[in-house]
Amino acid sequence: MRPLHPRGYPAQLIDRTVQQVLGAQPALADLSSWAAIAGWCDDLVQLQVDRHAIGGCPIGSLAGELAETDEQARAELAAGFDRWEAPLREGLRQMQADGKLRRGADPIRLATATLAAIQGGLVLTQTRRDPQQLRIALDAAYAYLRSFAA
Repeated sequence: MRPLHPRGYPAQLIDRTVQQVLGAQPALADLSSWAAIAGWCDDLVQLQVDRHAIGGCPIGSLAGELAETDEQARAELAAGFDRWEAPLREGLRQMQADGKLRRGADPIRLATATLAAIQGGLVLTQTRRDPQQLRIALDAAYAYLRSFAA
């Protein structure tokens, strides 16, 4: 059993939360085309529709609660966000290799910008109880990604 964080949060809670968030996104298995990325965005919005825009992002919620008071939790949550970004980074790298993404594009920065849009969209979706808030954020993120198309 993994140790408890100083405030009593088990490290396994963070791992389980990250697994649940990633597991709810089967499209993460292959994000190496524009169509796959667009489909993933659609799936994320549909998840919020299905959940009636309740709950926001479980990883983001934990980060908001723990990142400033528990260094171990902050580091584990940062690693969880990295795990979420990784499939998009890899997909974008593959698109670069396939000539679909400009050589000068930075898959790391693009993946981080996309995840930031997702997080902001989820917060707005949660507080406004409107999945279209995530749709707006993802449309902007997708347009930004496409601006780097080869």
